[in-house]
Amino acid sequence: MSANLHPQSRGDVLEAVRWAVAERAPLEIVGQGSKRSVGHPVEADHMLDLSALSGVTLYEPEELVLSALGGTPLAEIETLLANHDQELQFEPSDLGPLLGIEAGQGTLGGLVNTNLCGPRRLKAGSVRDHVLGIHAVSGRGEEFKSGGRVVKNVTGYDLSKGVTGSWGTLAVLTDITMKVLPRAETEQTLVLNGLSDAEAAEAMAMAIGSNAEVSGAAHLPTDVAEGGAKTLLRLEGFVPSVKYRIDNLANLLARFGPAEKWDTATSRKQWLSIRDCHPFVGRSGPVWRLSCAPSNGHRIAAGIGNRVSAKYYYDWQGGLIWLLMEDGETNGAIVRSTLAELGGGHATLIRADASERRSVPVFQPQAPARAALNNRYRENFDPHIILNPGRMGG
Repeated sequence: MSANLHPQSRGDVLEAVRWAVAERAPLEIVGQGSKRSVGHPVEADHMLDLSALSGVTLYEPEELVLSALGGTPLAEIETLLANHDQELQFEPSDLGPLLGIEAGQGTLGGLVNTNLCGPRRLKAGSVRDHVLGIHAVSGRGEEFKSGGRVVKNVTGYDLSKGVTGSWGTLAVLTDITMKVLPRAETEQTLVLNGLSDAEAAEAMAMAIGSNAEVSGAAHLPTDVAEGGAKTLLRLEGFVPSVKYRIDNLANLLARFGPAEKWDTATSRKQWLSIRDCHPFVGRSGPVWRLSCAPSNGHRIAAGIGNRVSAKYYYDWQGGLIWLLMEDGETNGAIVRSTLAELGGGHATLIRADASERRSVPVFQPQAPARAALNNRYRENFDPHIILNPGRMGG
């Protein structure tokens, strides 16, 4: 078989993986390659290209369910859903432009493998929470199925949840079933101007704790936002409801100063920018994605910023920090030591050149007990380390 394998069906995937297991020939799993530069470089001579394994196989709008092959372009799925006023509510991230490639290149399989989601995670959960079922081939060369086409369908172990976020190191996803939901009729964003990071953290906490049903809470400091620091609070739903809630929220936060109200078009454009890390597109330097307790976000960012030259902004009420290292170094030791000192969390190196990704732990190092459990889990799926070896380190 050639160095690049191009399966055309689920059966071809099974055959390819079985060949790789028999030959002890590691495989790099690729859809459209939109996130290929995230993680450690894969140590494999053969590529399993799933781009031909594409197409929506089931879509029942009234049942809020969609099934598609693993290599199906996410843009195709989102267009289909938009035609029925539906969406993937966790807001899939498109990091293509940040990583130096064209937008809209991601696949459904890549989405599930990376578990990357956007600002609405606060309200809707992550990718993992919306996966109903999968068909897949493990690194043993065994085909398996988990879940189904309805929400309450799981008995025993829900393997689809375990595979989500594994970066292709456990199984090759051939078919995926997702829960879809109606798209909001409208949205508006309440904008507080000129707040410090600490003030923004307080305002976002008040908003999330209110009855306003905030679906997005972000803060752009002065050196990231145009025209000064902006704290953004998004509300979605039916027009009368959004108008009532945004007025009440503005009154609740009046002590933080006068607020602007952005219309639907302006709001959607800005939250797309936050979701896809547009503030750092076109700027050189490594980019980190930090997850922490929302109350600690501004302290962690300030702690890192006091030690190295960096720009940053906050999503998820301060619980997600996008961090650009302006000095060109990854500063992994500084990032992780500061994170540990100020409450803990997870740090993932999203953008860096290949040499840096070989020398720096890209994903958050695990405690020994958790690492041992993770290794046993992988051994059950891929004992010979056939799938994406080295991608997550180790």
